[in-house]
Parts: sequence; C-alpha cells; structure tokens
Amino acid sequence: MFRDIATIVAEKCVNPETKRPYTVILIERAMKDIHYSVNTNKSTKQQALEVIKQLKDKMKIERAHMRLRLILPVNEGKKLKEKLKSLIKVIESEDYGQQLEIVCLIDPGCFREIDELIQKETKGKGSLEVLNLKDVEEGDEKFE
Repeated sequence: MFRDIATIVAEKCVNPETKRPYTVILIERAMKDIHYSVNTNKSTKQQALEVIKQLKDKMKIERAHMRLRLILPVNEGKKLKEKLKSLIKVIESEDYGQQLEIVCLIDPGCFREIDELIQKETKGKGSLEVLNLKDVEEGDEKFE
C-alpha cells in the first residue's frame, strides 16, 4: 500500500520549476523522511492527496496542472471569464469567434468548481473539455 500511494503521488505531481514528474523511488524516500505511516482504513488515493500536502513542506512539489478548453457564449463569456480568473493558473490562448474559446491550465482541485460555475452561469450553453489530465515536460533535459 505504501508503494501504491507513492505511485499515485508520482503520477499526479511534478517539480514546479522543471515541470518534470518525480520518480516513485524519490517519492518513497521522501515519504520515509516525513515518517508517513499507511492507514489501512483510507483509500490509497485519499492518502496520496494527504501525502502531497505533507510533502509540500519538505520539497518542491505540486499537482500537475490540467489543460482545459472552455467554450462559452460571447455575451456571458466576458463576465464569466472574470469570475474564472481566480481559478485559472495560466491562460494559453483566447479566441473570440462566434463563441469565446479559452485554452487554459488549472489546478486539478478546481475542476469541479469551474465545471459547476460554467454550467450555472451559461445555463448549459457553455462547455468544458479536458485536453490533458496532466501537463508535464517529457523527454531528456538539455544542458548548456
């Protein structure tokens, strides 16, 4: 169960400076350093989210951002965009066509809140599409 928790943490998190994922072994070592003990009554995912919070004090770690495409009606889109600004980490692109289309990065913990806000404010006319569950850098690191 200890290894499962470490695996989930490694899948969900990145180093905020490099945007690269951590290895399971490194997460296991960090869990041992903070003296994390497994609770058999809780699910591994629930415990993994607790471990992430505890590891933030010891090391540079954060949840990998989700990439979303928001499609909003233009007339409500501008007002809604202001409400969403606090929940969105990075806006990658905006397109004002027949509808307002925003591609952005968010913290996964805000997904439900953003979805509910869009559904409520647009009365079902707006849509939310997950483009990428975790935004990470892949490949070899280049040294100069």
